Amino acid sequence: GVFQCTKKLFLSERAGRGRTLEFIRKNAANGLSVANLLAGLSSILCSLNRQYHHSCWLLLVGFLLDLADGAVARRLDACSALGAKLDDFADFTTFGLATALLLQPQGALEGLLAIAYVMAVFARLCFFSSGIPFTYRGLPCPYASSLLVSTFLLTAGNVTLLRVTAIIMILFMVDRGLYPHDKVLESQLWKKVFYAGGVVAVLFLPATVASAYCLAWSTSYIIFPFAIWSCTA
Repeated sequence: GVFQCTKKLFLSERAGRGRTLEFIRKNAANGLSVANLLAGLSSILCSLNRQYHHSCWLLLVGFLLDLADGAVARRLDACSALGAKLDDFADFTTFGLATALLLQPQGALEGLLAIAYVMAVFARLCFFSSGIPFTYRGLPCPYASSLLVSTFLLTAGNVTLLRVTAIIMILFMVDRGLYPHDKVLESQLWKKVFYAGGVVAVLFLPATVASAYCLAWSTSYIIFPFAIWSCTA
């Protein structure tokens, strides 16, 4: 009677909570990748409306989200083929298309540079597998984007310097050199604290502070990849 109905209701609610928690576990990392994608798309819209400072802020948010999604997937044992595809698509949108628009292409040469940047990101994502676990071949595009964004904010959008920096980043991305998977959120405590500092800087501090922080972060990864940012460093 009443006891059986209550028991069934309790078991049904518990099963429902279990399914909800399992859904969250499997899709938490995918949610971060989708958030990165939305940040990239929003950045594109801001750039098209010449709101470049908003665009830069969204790209830095995407940078932080990208560093978190893989760590969350591994932590929750939720790695999947879908997650890998979502991550690559979000990276291409945010760190390829959206970042290239910061170059403000207005003529043929500027347009070719923007296209070259996007194609370098595309090639980097598609073809530059090192075959070595947790090791990249070529500079990861989030760091190239972070450096470009920081340069934009610190130089008030100096287009000439941005384009020179973009050319250098293209060369680093298509280079065959090896870079470590930094695994910031799965490594030493100081790296987790450094990541948390980046979150605070991007979300709560002035743009100059956030950009200087991310510039130092990206530059240290580019110049001292294994000495500082490898999992064992």
